[in-house]
Amino acid sequence: MTRALHLAIPLCTITLALIAAAARAAPAAESPPPGVLAPLSEPYAPQISPSEFVTGVDNPWLPYKPGTRIRFEGVRARTPQRDVEHVLHRTKTIQGVRATIVRDTVSERGHVAERTDDWYAQDRWGNVWYLGEASYERQHGKLVRAGDSWEWGVDGALPGIIMPAHPQTGDAYRQEHYAPGEALDQARVLPRLARLTVLYGTFHNVLVTSERSPLEPQTEHKYFVRGLGEIAERVVKGHHETFELVSVTH
Repeated sequence: MTRALHLAIPLCTITLALIAAAARAAPAAESPPPGVLAPLSEPYAPQISPSEFVTGVDNPWLPYKPGTRIRFEGVRARTPQRDVEHVLHRTKTIQGVRATIVRDTVSERGHVAERTDDWYAQDRWGNVWYLGEASYERQHGKLVRAGDSWEWGVDGALPGIIMPAHPQTGDAYRQEHYAPGEALDQARVLPRLARLTVLYGTFHNVLVTSERSPLEPQTEHKYFVRGLGEIAERVVKGHHETFELVSVTH
């Protein structure tokens, strides 16, 4: 936030300005830590501008190539569910940034239970940012827009990082910030798993993140493989929910 019209400039403002300037001057391979770009501290002020985004999402830990379909099978509570992510060819412009649209459709018993268009964009260092979502839930037989839908720049909503460029154990960062809709997820990178077997196969050197919201008692772990993306997610605190990767088609 600019404070140029004030004679007394707070030290924190100077610090943030220096961080932003250093980030812009850094080579593409040297991303500032995700906890600097999307800090957990309040008041939240992500260190990113529209000019620092690139076209497409090719972060090796979360690649979203248009046309890709990613299918998961799992259980929520005691109900079997199917979750299909479809990377659309069309994009959405948010705050001047061309965002990749990933349509996430959750079905149970042959019917769509939830459908969400998630909007992602990658910065010049390789961090994947979450710019918002349009979420719909089935109520009385119809899909109704959910209250936690949000978009960067609307009603004070701000973006966060969904996948760092170079995730390191201990990294902690904010994923979204939309207080009116209680969208306040944050993540932390955990130690790697040497090996993990899911329905799609067995993988090594698996990246693990832990996600939670300060407003909810639930904690979810997500598992990623370099060059492929997410392969599983499991709620480890709260209700029972687990999904595993079944197929990827391009």
